[in-house]
Amino acid sequence: MDSKPTVPINSSGQIASNNMPIVNIDRFLARPEAFDFRKEFQDAFDKRANPARHGDLASWLDILEQLPKIKAKSHSLNCAAITIGSQQDIDQHSQQQLEALLRDLSPWRKGPYQIFGSYIDTEWRSDWKWDRVAPHISDLSGRTVLDVGCGTGYHCWRMLGDGADYVLGIDPSMRFFIQYLAIQVYLQDSRFDFLPIGIEDMPPKFTIFDSVFSMGVLYHRRNPINHLKELYRLLTPGGELILETLIIDEAVDGIFRPPQRYAMMRNVWSIMTIEKVETLLAEAGFHNIRCVDQNTTSLEEQRSTEWMTYHSLEQYLDPEDRSKTIEGHPAPKRAFLVCNRPCL
Repeated sequence: MDSKPTVPINSSGQIASNNMPIVNIDRFLARPEAFDFRKEFQDAFDKRANPARHGDLASWLDILEQLPKIKAKSHSLNCAAITIGSQQDIDQHSQQQLEALLRDLSPWRKGPYQIFGSYIDTEWRSDWKWDRVAPHISDLSGRTVLDVGCGTGYHCWRMLGDGADYVLGIDPSMRFFIQYLAIQVYLQDSRFDFLPIGIEDMPPKFTIFDSVFSMGVLYHRRNPINHLKELYRLLTPGGELILETLIIDEAVDGIFRPPQRYAMMRNVWSIMTIEKVETLLAEAGFHNIRCVDQNTTSLEEQRSTEWMTYHSLEQYLDPEDRSKTIEGHPAPKRAFLVCNRPCL
């Protein structure tokens, strides 16, 4: 007989655990700005979070149930590692149990986090990306923010740490969502909601965001101009888009389309020059477009760790020439572009 725990569904159609609902969709839908879009969001959630689509969901829920019930005496959202509590807040047995359970949720790709003394050394040093862009964006104080493709929510926490009033993160990965929930067990912060949906699930008239971040998404979209128009529609007039994407120095018509894989990724549809990205942003309706940072991804920024033991960037580059991917394409280079939706 299968010994996996069953996946409970509560009366609201939410996947639930005894500790907390798998998604705080009722809390999100109770927000005044979401009221007119309740059905669209509920339908998108029901489709994305259907337990039948996620074979590991029951075991992930079980891990959440087992997390030690500890109250953090302090936390910090504006430092390199999102820090919750300290080792002094927890006894040795509970600390070992906590770290073992968090490791069971591996791979951890976006971070880092420091939770009651356990340092989650994620594949990406996401703090480096934040440090590169933060000086170039509008002050987040009091702003309503959307993070598209938010991963575990690391950058959303940093946005709150920099003063954002409210952050919504969306990402269709249920593993990322479960990892976010593990963090929320200890932070319990109602200023950050995560919905396990894609941007295509967002109602097009949900125009409430002062800042929208799209980091590491554009090159995964089959039709990049449509993605930029989706982002435009979600911004308030005068709102700011922060776009991070892979770029290439030269390409015919400004677009390189990998024939098969790029750095072992299957779903990289196009990598554009900065000039081409700027052209598409203007076509989508944005103005005040500027490239604020370019950076070649290093083996120190993206790498395998004890918390992400699979292959990473080192295995995706040509071992004889690190300036090329294993397929012979230019190695990953990324740029941040910042622009605005025009005021009315």
